[in-house]
Amino acid sequence: MSHRHLRRNVALATLSASLIAGAPALAQDHAANLNEMAKKSLNPVADLASLPLQYNYDEKMGSTGAGKKSLLNIQPVIPFSLNQEWNLISRTIVPLIDQSGGAPNGAADASGLGNITESVFFSPAKPTASGWIWGAGPVFLLPAASDLLGSKKWGLGPTAVVLKQADGWTYGALGNHIWSVGGDSNTANINATYLQPFIAYTTATHTSFAFNTESTYDWKTNQWSVPLNLMATQMFKIGQQIMTAQLGVRYWANSPPNGPEGTGYRFAVTWLFPK
Repeated sequence: MSHRHLRRNVALATLSASLIAGAPALAQDHAANLNEMAKKSLNPVADLASLPLQYNYDEKMGSTGAGKKSLLNIQPVIPFSLNQEWNLISRTIVPLIDQSGGAPNGAADASGLGNITESVFFSPAKPTASGWIWGAGPVFLLPAASDLLGSKKWGLGPTAVVLKQADGWTYGALGNHIWSVGGDSNTANINATYLQPFIAYTTATHTSFAFNTESTYDWKTNQWSVPLNLMATQMFKIGQQIMTAQLGVRYWANSPPNGPEGTGYRFAVTWLFPK
């Protein structure tokens, strides 16, 4: 064997050994990145852009008790870095609604856009010394709803979230309160509190199991809406795109007259866009 061939074989052997030795480290870095994405996907004020599409189905609604409702929430989340200490997170909910069968002769049947909710959180870029994460700011209600699908009122109020993440667990609460501040005088005023306590556990395979309520109290009618949600979410990749898929079931512990009853369902897909 010539000296040239010997040097080439030695170089190839050295390169192969380096790649083999580095493979575990690359795998560990990949797993760590996915773990971080899984945590951020459960944090409402993370510096992570995302686009969730959340489909919900409920039934046994309306005066007939046979009404059905399909709701697709388009929920883009866009974070902005204000400086080294503060982030601003925009969370928008655009609902697309289809409802039928809730009133005789189709009087309540409708399809279209619901009112849009825009929440803006100012949040510290780093958790507190004890590990708590929080954000607070205004929430806006935009009267974009089609006929029969929402109030024609503008709304405004405060919103806040607080949570902690440790040892695979995520727990905390999000809430807001909205008052109507203008709009159609023939539409009832709004005075409503929204509360969402939540807890989730994420496994080593990036599967999250979560429980929450998405409860609303209407101070005008003194009525609670209390759905209890149980969900499972899996993170995965298609090419370079990180995504999650979620399946969920809920039970309506309380709802206003003509509201949904019994069991409802949820399916969601989220695109994640890390920096």
